[in-house]
Amino acid sequence: MDQDHSTYKIPEKTRIGHVHLKVSNLQRSIDFYCGLLGFEITTRYGDDAAFISAGGYHHHIGLNVWYSKNALPAPKNLPGLFHTAILYPDRKALAQIYQRLMLAGHSLTGSADHGVSEALYLNDPDNNGVELYWDRPVEEWPKKLDGSLDMFTEPLDEHNLLSLL
Repeated sequence: MDQDHSTYKIPEKTRIGHVHLKVSNLQRSIDFYCGLLGFEITTRYGDDAAFISAGGYHHHIGLNVWYSKNALPAPKNLPGLFHTAILYPDRKALAQIYQRLMLAGHSLTGSADHGVSEALYLNDPDNNGVELYWDRPVEEWPKKLDGSLDMFTEPLDEHNLLSLL
């Protein structure tokens, strides 16, 4: 089958539906993703796997120990997942999770204003990167003269973020 790869575009409404993570300790990961971040378990597969979601979706994140039970975290300098990005509906919701993380004493690995979004970065118990972010409205996204996005990485004004609460 001969396809012209230069003209094919993925359908506009396509979305990434879920991420499935190998974890070393299922309960510890459930405590982080559900207990701290607030996801809900939609189903469990014994002691080896769980599907979790926000808002009743079948699952946004799968967690399993099928190949990784009690394993050490993957080295940062090898190929693999950089981070899972969790999109919050608005800036206030991001402020609420930021305050929750601070009150729980969970440290961030970073935070940033990217022009199109504001983001908090942290690690889960297996050192998998997690980005918590909200998108600014499309009409506010910074653009270059040619119309392409002009994303950047600048410090996040965390005090201004928390002022929403």
